[in-house]
Amino acid sequence: MNYGRELRIGINIRRKEKMKKAMEFAKRMKKVQEEVKAALKRIQEKIKRQADKGRKKAEVWKVGNKVMLSTKDLMFKK
Repeated sequence: MNYGRELRIGINIRRKEKMKKAMEFAKRMKKVQEEVKAALKRIQEKIKRQADKGRKKAEVWKVGNKVMLSTKDLMFKK
């Protein structure tokens, strides 16, 4: 982009202190991200266990089974 030349912006952008702090910040953020990911996974599993407590297995329907239907909400033509 700049044809291999350094930009003249008046400050030294290659200062080592800033680089160290940026690397430390990146490491800290990665660690926080991993901790949050693990916490979300634990919470997700806990919520699933709670939701599964009230569930029962669905019945398996086969062709030929007889069932009763309610006509309460069906509209019939006269």
